Amino acid sequence: MTNRRPNVGVVMDPIESITPHKDTTLAMMLEIQNRDWALSYLTLEDIFLQDGRAMGRWRPLTVRDQDQDYFDLGEPQEGPLSSLDCLLMRKDPPFDMEYIYATYILERAADEGLRVVNRPASLRDVSEKVYTAWFPECCPPTVIARDGDRLRGFIRDQGHAVLKPLDGMGGRDIFVVRDGDPNTSVILEHLTASGARFALAQRYLPEIRDGDRRILLVNGKATGPALARLPRAGESRGNIAAGGTVQGSELRERDHWLIERIGPVMRDKGLMFVGLDVIGDYVTEINVTSPTCVRELDHIYGSNISAQLMDELAELEGW
Repeated sequence: MTNRRPNVGVVMDPIESITPHKDTTLAMMLEIQNRDWALSYLTLEDIFLQDGRAMGRWRPLTVRDQDQDYFDLGEPQEGPLSSLDCLLMRKDPPFDMEYIYATYILERAADEGLRVVNRPASLRDVSEKVYTAWFPECCPPTVIARDGDRLRGFIRDQGHAVLKPLDGMGGRDIFVVRDGDPNTSVILEHLTASGARFALAQRYLPEIRDGDRRILLVNGKATGPALARLPRAGESRGNIAAGGTVQGSELRERDHWLIERIGPVMRDKGLMFVGLDVIGDYVTEINVTSPTCVRELDHIYGSNISAQLMDELAELEGW
């Protein structure tokens, strides 16, 4: 163990744009501050490559657990990102080329010894909707394709399906269709850009009425109960951003089975903080870029999930 005060950087969206009482990244930063670790703030504009080195411009950050006047920033400092002790990558999707370029910069910092959470190369490898294909026994029947006829055939075979883009978040552009729905063709044209983009189709799971359940993992292990996100009346999406309500949900035997299969793979890939989305008995997405729901779970159960993550970091780094 070292007596030196660690400096933890956080790459995120502009801090003034967050909703404090719901923001998981703020919960993490409050825990960092509570431990008297130094806290530094960066956005994508603050990281860059120079002659092959990952560099950054960060500012000391002080945060408060309130909805107004919740942060103060100090004077900027510039240098190699590896001069920080750890870096949390908490930039929200979209997972576009700008995000990918950022992971290359952060990977260079990791090559120089900086622990980046989550591991940059794995952020690229583990596409949140596609990586379920590595665990077919854990997931509902799924097809990812550009070909509208193939997707239409899947809908016909299943009778009832969910269609969505591969790069969405917060319930955006999610459609539920039945075989014979007259809107199917226009939905497929929209999602695939008339065959120019891949889209995902999954068997519709009626258990969505009981919620889309988020299970958070820290270093491959569940942090505690799940958060069930319940669709509002007349809605098929449980996403909080789409108006869903939330309630706590104890882990079931099937949940533990899913975690046993997926958790160790996440740990081995350096994905220390992961959110599994579960409907009924099946995982529908593996969230690795910027998983949320910490604030809601902490409020319901009186937990401190951020402390679990920081305990793991402290043990790994010897702080």
